[in-house]
Amino acid sequence: MDKFPEFVANNWYLFIALAIIIFMLAKDMMSQGMSGIKNVEPTLATQMINHDNAIILDVREEKEFNEGHILNSIHIPLKSVEGKLKELEKYKNRPVIVNCRSGQRSMTICSLLSKNGFEKVFNMGGGIMAWKNANLPINKA
Repeated sequence: MDKFPEFVANNWYLFIALAIIIFMLAKDMMSQGMSGIKNVEPTLATQMINHDNAIILDVREEKEFNEGHILNSIHIPLKSVEGKLKELEKYKNRPVIVNCRSGQRSMTICSLLSKNGFEKVFNMGGGIMAWKNANLPINKA
């Protein structure tokens, strides 16, 4: 035990890397745990669409949506979602997977839906970029 401080001093960069990794893991666990919103990867999303009757809510801007979107996704731009909650109420009991470009904007809408009584809300982890990287089909308008 008396050599531990010497070991730390000689390998300080490893301990800094370890601290950064622990911080990042804790931050990720806290953000998911506090919001209650789960991220789903594209392959799980396709299973949910096919087997659980999940819907995809795409909250990207019109131009982004037209460049490529998931087939049968419902398009409501981020700024319009709050005003269209009434239209979305028919999906309250179904899994709703919210999608954007990278998964950041969609998390905001996931929280909004959750606060408004939607029971099964999921964030598409990595957004449409992850969907494309998984070589899943996209539809162009």
